[in-house]
Amino acid sequence: MNYQQKTGSPLGFGVTETATGLNFAIFCDQALQLSLSIFDLEGILLFEVPLNPQQNRTGDVWHVELSGLPESFCYSYRLQPAENAPAELTQEAELLDPYAKVVSGLSVWGEPKQGALRAVHGAKDFDFGEDRQLNRPLKDSVIYELHVRGFTQHPSSGVEHPGTFEGIIEKIDYLKALGVTAVELMPINEFDENDCPFLDPETGKRLKNYWGYGTLNFFSIKSSYGAEPGPLGALISFKKMVKALHQAGIEVILDVVFNHTAEGGIGGEIYNFKGLSNDSYYMAGADEEYANYSGCGNTLNCNHPVVRNMILDALRYFVAECHVDGFRFDLASILSRDEKGNVLTDPPVLEIIAKDPVLANTKIIAEAWDAMGLYQVGSFPASGRWSEWNGRYRDCVRAFATGAKHRSSELASRLAGSEDLYKHSQRNPYHSINFITSHDGFTLMDLVSYEGKHNRRNGEQNQDGENHNHSQNFGVEGPTDDPKINQLRRQQVRNFLTLLFVSQGTPMILMGDEFGRTQQGNNNVWCQDNELGWLDWGQLEHHPKLHQFVQRLLALRKEHGNLRRENFFTGEVNAKTGLPDLSWHAQRAWEPEFEHGNNKIAFLVEGCQLEDQGEDFVYVAINFEPETKSFELPRIHSSQQWVKVLDTQNPSDFLAQKSQVLEPGISEISLPPLSIQLYTHA
Repeated sequence: MNYQQKTGSPLGFGVTETATGLNFAIFCDQALQLSLSIFDLEGILLFEVPLNPQQNRTGDVWHVELSGLPESFCYSYRLQPAENAPAELTQEAELLDPYAKVVSGLSVWGEPKQGALRAVHGAKDFDFGEDRQLNRPLKDSVIYELHVRGFTQHPSSGVEHPGTFEGIIEKIDYLKALGVTAVELMPINEFDENDCPFLDPETGKRLKNYWGYGTLNFFSIKSSYGAEPGPLGALISFKKMVKALHQAGIEVILDVVFNHTAEGGIGGEIYNFKGLSNDSYYMAGADEEYANYSGCGNTLNCNHPVVRNMILDALRYFVAECHVDGFRFDLASILSRDEKGNVLTDPPVLEIIAKDPVLANTKIIAEAWDAMGLYQVGSFPASGRWSEWNGRYRDCVRAFATGAKHRSSELASRLAGSEDLYKHSQRNPYHSINFITSHDGFTLMDLVSYEGKHNRRNGEQNQDGENHNHSQNFGVEGPTDDPKINQLRRQQVRNFLTLLFVSQGTPMILMGDEFGRTQQGNNNVWCQDNELGWLDWGQLEHHPKLHQFVQRLLALRKEHGNLRRENFFTGEVNAKTGLPDLSWHAQRAWEPEFEHGNNKIAFLVEGCQLEDQGEDFVYVAINFEPETKSFELPRIHSSQQWVKVLDTQNPSDFLAQKSQVLEPGISEISLPPLSIQLYTHA
């Protein structure tokens, strides 16, 4: 094949277009010699270009410009290892460009790698039209966490393209009708689902890395998630999905895994980073091993200048080229460590993400802990920008609901937006991402059906997964025909959901929790590419009222701006109403019982201080005691009356969108055990 070669430029990693061809540039500091191999899309080698260290290397960046190439092709790098390269690296190893936008070899889910993994380059034109990021205020957001494959792979989904980005497109009307404003997609960067080492003890079959927390490349899309044909099909499918979701008013948040890679520890695969600059990309541990703050064999050295620039470039790419609205950072506390694992006060990578102008309007959400005990919920280095998965919210709400004593004071803080955690770092209530369940742990229905995890099918003797779940089964472990137990379980699910959506902060729900999805007590389905991990849409027919309940809750939150405050409560009294913006109560109005060791609490939110809003009072009474309790309603100086909107024990009026106006003079209400009632006074 005839092609022309020039020296090229070290600026712009990956492949970039020039006036006369394509420039290839890659960082590598452990090669004596580097060569670039060009293949056709069938994997046939077209030619190899040896790079001259004197002409094609600037510092530690190797570069070359080529013209006369096919419109679409694959490429990889091979090197002659220097002394600082890993001992297992050979000259035959093909290395993947870390900046590759598409990777070949994993286009069919579940099949072994089809040859070496290589970068794919080709025309990536896609007509986004006038599409832009939606920039919805976080305070008005409702996040729906889902797994791309699991969302529609089950036969009950009824979609034409199950397990793909197109499958999500087919379910957009459902998502819009539910009322969510953003989908948070579990990892969509390329990964090898076959790298799971465990066997299902029931079937003897090898399990999958179903969740995808084993990234091969931080720029590329999971190729088997696309239904569009051709080597660039997944990228086109992804952009189609983003555009379609935006047209429906739904944002796209990506779960990104900048804490470890698929290369693992010593003896693990060499795909790219180990072969190019092992000491730059990874933290070193003791005795030449890899530091393992991720629990997955290696730890990305995020604050190394090359690595943090790669992270920023990847985020910018997904925002600028793919119109993504935000990111959730898996085990984000690792990004606060230096190359030796020490915790930094002002980690450079977190600051550049927070202050980068391209990312200025994106949502950045931290899972503020890592696998080695660093827990930074409330203390994550935020630059006033970072939001957090509020694990303290989850644990407190679960504990209080299951009868834990002396938690009412903390619960009040969580319901009010966790000011104790976030105000000191110049953050707001909406920076608290509130959740009861996520992919990691029990589903909501399993949370009220199982007291212990049932993870035997994961092949680790039930040793994996969280042990401290704050769950309960109401007398029977797992499914039961007992109508009383099932009623209590459904009621407790409604309680959890109600607390979530009346809390200040940004609510997040897990796919399928809106209609009772179960994982049969498995609280760690990372390896279960089957009915345990997939969303069974047939449950929607079994729990239609629960689904309707969630729809109504989302609508209720949208109707009441005082449930979506931008700033923390002040406690100041409004001269117009004579009431503070937030007040706490219990069985007697104005007399909270924070130190009494009980599980009942009530609060009143006064909404008159919000702009462009008239009187809008919301009163919520919570009784998680085993006996019925009476609550005195706070008196408001107004001619209007209290209106009962919601009762989690008897939600029929709420589902029918009927409200019960209390008779004049009624000053006390009765709450059965394990129930919540909500009243308005507008």
